[in-house]
Amino acid sequence: MRHVIALDVGGTGMKAALVASDGELLHQARRATGRERGPEAVVESILDFAAELSAHGAEHFGVPASAAGVAVPGIVDADRGIATYAANLGWRDVPLRDLLATRLGIPVALGHDVRTGGLAEGRIGAGQGTDRFLFVPLGTGIAGAIGIAGRVEAGAHGFAGEIGHIVVRPGGAPCPCGQVGCLERYASAAAVSEAWAAACGDPDADAADCAKAVASGDPNAVRVWQDAVNALADGLVTALTLLDPRTLIIGGGLAEAGETLFTPLREAVRGRVTFQKLPTIVPAALGDSAGCLGAGLMAWDLLTTTDGTEVTA
Repeated sequence: MRHVIALDVGGTGMKAALVASDGELLHQARRATGRERGPEAVVESILDFAAELSAHGAEHFGVPASAAGVAVPGIVDADRGIATYAANLGWRDVPLRDLLATRLGIPVALGHDVRTGGLAEGRIGAGQGTDRFLFVPLGTGIAGAIGIAGRVEAGAHGFAGEIGHIVVRPGGAPCPCGQVGCLERYASAAAVSEAWAAACGDPDADAADCAKAVASGDPNAVRVWQDAVNALADGLVTALTLLDPRTLIIGGGLAEAGETLFTPLREAVRGRVTFQKLPTIVPAALGDSAGCLGAGLMAWDLLTTTDGTEVTA
């Protein structure tokens, strides 16, 4: 069974799979990153995990993996295969693609975690069949993936899609990026959690609790939620004015609130557009498997020629 290795590296854990050419997940596994032991230990954990996956594939499917795809957080130079910077993992300028290729003896693709997840959502998830989409996961922060004809645009320097740092509230809350009033300070799951904890007086309350309170009609929760929705709509309208996507795919923790988020968000975006074409706004379809699936797609792309013919050697 011909297959590739797909690895999605997060701040504290790693998700991995062996993926067949038709997208079937032949084997799945998880590991801790070991970040408490330092950045060098994280890199070694990734290399060891990938080697274990390679050995598993050779033993159970008769052939070694043909390629590998790896998604990592932070700043990524995908062209050079370098994990440039990740605050949560403490690394700088790690030549991860070459390290993995040397350990595994196969071609390796390295990508940014959000763009990799966006690749999967665009090709086989909520954006399937759409020529232009914007994927926006609302988690601890907010990022974006710009999808164009089955690919995801990284930008000239690897920073394309950083919608979370669009300033939506000038003079507002300071952001770790150095600006003030950034979108993710108002509309991320972390921002909603912080605002709702302050409003309800429970330091342990989070965005999911706020969504439940909204559904039950709590006026304080409705106010906190609507503030976040308004900020998100402001940022999205700026993005769609620049990018003109056909579909907006919203994922991450806040999207788990379902229509508690999507009904007011669609209304808020609709109320802000003037000359722009209103995109379809849909929830992400792949959940936390998007990164792994996208990593698998990147790996298979390495084995496909420009005319779509699969490389067999």
